[in-house]
Amino acid sequence: MCEIDGQHLTAAAIVGHDGIVWSQSDDFPQLKTEQITAIMNDFSEPGSLAPTGLFLGNTKYMVIQGEPGAVIRGKKGSGGITVKKTNLALIIGIYDEPMAPGQCNMIVERLGDYLLDQGF
Repeated sequence: MCEIDGQHLTAAAIVGHDGIVWSQSDDFPQLKTEQITAIMNDFSEPGSLAPTGLFLGNTKYMVIQGEPGAVIRGKKGSGGITVKKTNLALIIGIYDEPMAPGQCNMIVERLGDYLLDQGF
C-alpha cells in the first residue's frame, strides 16, 4: 500500500465528498458521517478544525499546517494524517513511524494531484 523510500502508509482511503467510501485499506478506521462533514467544512472554512482537532474513527489528530482549501495535515504522537481534497473525493493517508510526515504528504498529495488531472 503506497510505498515511498521503503516506507508504507499505515492505512489509506478514498472517500467521496458525501462520505461514501470508494476504496480503503483493511485497517482504515470506521468513519462517521460527522467526521467527513467536519473535514469538508474545514476545506470551505480553513482553520475550523484547529480548535477541536480532526477526528477519524476514534482517533483525534491535532491539526497542523496545510494548504487552505486543498490539504489538511494532522499529528498524533509519532504518527499523523494527510487529507487531500480533489473535485469529487478526499484522499486520506495515515502514517506511523518510521514513515516521516513529508513522505505521507508526498504519497497522498501526488495521488490527489493525479486524480485532479483526471477530472476526479
